[in-house]
Parts: sequence; structure tokens; C-alpha cells
Amino acid sequence: MTQPISLPLLGTTDATRSVAWRQGRAVGAGEFLAHVDQVARQLPLARHVINLCEDRYAFLVAFCAALTRGQTNLLPPSRAPQAVADILAAHPEGYTLSEQPLPKVPPGHVYLPALRDADTPSAAMPMIATNHVAAIGYTSGSTGRPQASIKTWGSYAASTAGNLAMYRRHLDEPFHVLATVPPQHMYGMEMSVLLPLFGNIGVHAGRPLLPADVARALDELPAPRVLVTTPVHLRALVASGQAMPPLAAMVSATAPMPRDLACAAEAHFDAPLLEVFGSTETCVFASRRSAREDAWTTYPGVTLHPQPDGTRIEAPQLAEPATLADIVELTDTGFRLVGRNSDLLDMAGKRASLADLNQRLLAIDGIEDGVIFQLDDADTLGVRRLAALVVAPTLDEVDILATLRRAIDPVFLPRPLRKVEHLPRNATGKLPRAALLGLLAHD
Repeated sequence: MTQPISLPLLGTTDATRSVAWRQGRAVGAGEFLAHVDQVARQLPLARHVINLCEDRYAFLVAFCAALTRGQTNLLPPSRAPQAVADILAAHPEGYTLSEQPLPKVPPGHVYLPALRDADTPSAAMPMIATNHVAAIGYTSGSTGRPQASIKTWGSYAASTAGNLAMYRRHLDEPFHVLATVPPQHMYGMEMSVLLPLFGNIGVHAGRPLLPADVARALDELPAPRVLVTTPVHLRALVASGQAMPPLAAMVSATAPMPRDLACAAEAHFDAPLLEVFGSTETCVFASRRSAREDAWTTYPGVTLHPQPDGTRIEAPQLAEPATLADIVELTDTGFRLVGRNSDLLDMAGKRASLADLNQRLLAIDGIEDGVIFQLDDADTLGVRRLAALVVAPTLDEVDILATLRRAIDPVFLPRPLRKVEHLPRNATGKLPRAALLGLLAHD
């Protein structure tokens, strides 16, 4: 019987290279491995663990400790107690783990032990079988019920190779990452957990949100620095005018990046903005520089097959092809995104995409945030109308509709359009559909 192939937990034999930056100092690879071994020895016997650590270094250590014990990390769509309870119910042989107290502690919860300073950094390199299920990620549920997606250690190695190749087109290793997205989300996992494991990259332990906190955290990292964030957070950082330490690059995902925001971010931070494209099911498989490029460049080994209702994708990290709802038009080096199957609208014989309508809404001066979405129920004519929620303190609803009327066909005007104080975005900036409908009904 053929033995499974194994890969090292860290893609380096240099015990002194920086894996993370925590509490104002670098944590070398040797000390990191010692922390992993310390935690692994104290984990309970189980098949699955839900890692709820907020400190990114604590998450990284616990994630790897679980791997060395042959366990699978479960990545819930949110930290909400009900979301965690649902995942535990689906995996009754699992447990939860955190480094901080939780508002509602699940049965059998485990607290991460204090990470001791390693007087003698570990020299042992754990090996992980490529067919080991390293994690099970869950979609955000923004369009319905969260769906599970299995990730083996080998698939993570393959997807990270694509991300590293993308980065290397723009900067050299070593570099250092600050992420404003949680590590439990697949985008955060790829850009702030897997990169320091497979590449010569250090990651900041924090997840700052306020502009001044982002600047302070960046200042704790040596150059070159990379900021991993979302369009919503990037817009807030640009609008704040907060001065930042020099950046080598910015990376964005989770929502489309408007061209005007990409240009403004590059001008403000004097660094390239790299937008990455992927999903929980596929991981990242393409990128573009949004201020200069409309088309996406696919990663090496990725092949796309457009279909009437979406796109079939083959990629090194996929054991079998996956089908996405995104509709694309192929180019010499990749593709242009036409829209999502679920975003394409056909009303009164006219067609539009929700993505384009939302871009036009957000382009209106005075709108700080907003979304147009299609209602579930049809009207008396059998048409599912559009609705909108907007954050626009200085505008009224009549003015917004009048401006939209000049930018889009009247048949696609959202009615109702409601002003709200804020949108119900989750930790990665996405808008769960149930939350939007609830807010609309409440308002």
C-alpha cells in the first residue's frame, strides 16, 4: 500500500526567520514550532476543533497544533454562538478553542494555554500528510445556507503556491503582512495563516480596525509591508486621511473593488492595489491590479470553461473541477467578469446586473455605503422587484432616487429605497441576505 506523501508544517529550515510579529517583537520559526508542540500536547483527543482565537498568532499556533494531532480545523461562517452551535451539531466529536473568554461558552470548550517563551526553540519539523483534511471552511451564507468546503494540506499547499507566485510578481520575500480580516474566513486563512507557513513571510498578530490602530500596527512591522483588507475597510482608511507607514502593496477581496477607490488608494498609499478573485470552494485563483486592469490574470495551472449558467474551473488545488455562478469572458491571460448567474436581472425585457447597479449606487456623492438587492417575493405581475439600503447622512431618499434615475433604466430603480445608519456587514464586509431582509422589514 502506497504511503501518503507528507509536506513540512513550515516551508523553511531556518529557525531564525520571522513567522509572526507579536507584542512588539518577532517570533522566529524555532520558537513558533516550540509553541505548536506545547499546545499540541494539551489538546484533547478529538477529530475536529473550531478555532475561535482572535489573536492571529494564537490562531496560527492552535491551527498547526491541531494539524500535528491529526485533527481538522472547522472554520465557521461567523463567531456568532448560533453559527458555532450549528457547526458543532454537525460534528459532535469536535470541540471549541479560544484564547479569550467567550460570551457564551460551548460545552467542552478548551482555552489555549499561555504561550511560554521558548528558551530552547524546537528543531523538530512536523510533517503533515497531503491527504489530511486540514480544514473545513464554510461559505458566508450571504446568498443562503452556509456550505461546507473540504481543504486538504496538499490543496492548501497548491493554492498558496499560486498566491506566492502572484506576490512575487510585485515584491520579494521576505515581507510582512497585516490583515484586517479574521483568520477563520478563507480569505484571511489564505493571506494571513497559510502564507507564513509556506512562504518566507511574517504576519502581525493583530486585527486592527480603526485607521490609527492600523497605522500603529503597520509601524510595528519592518518593511516591506503588505496590507490585506476589504473594499469597505479600505474606503474608510482612505477617507480618514490617516498617514500610514510605507506600504509595498495592498491586497483586497470579498467584494468588487470600484475603480475610483482603487485609484484613490494607490494615490493615498503610494502602493499597488492587488485584487484577488476566488471563493471558499476554490480558494484564490486569479488577480488583477484594479486601478489599471479590468481583466483578471489566472494563476498557473488554472483553466476556466465558461458555461451558460456559470464557469467550470480546474485548478491545482482542486481534486475535481468546481462550478462557480460567475459568468466570464475568456482573454489571452485570464478572463473578464461578466457577472454572477444570480446577479443577472431580466425585467420588462431589459437586462442588467446587480453588480453594475451597485457600482452606480456607490458612485453617488454622499453615499457612504449601500446595497441594491432583489426581493424574494414577486409582485402582482410576477416580477421580483429591487430594494436598496443606503448609508447617506447628508442625502434624502428622493435625491438618491433622482440621481439613480439619471444613471440607470427606471425599470431597475429600487423600491423601496431606505436610509439606514449602517449596513449589517459581517467581519469580512459581506452582507448576509437574511440580515438585509430583516433590516428592510424592521425599517
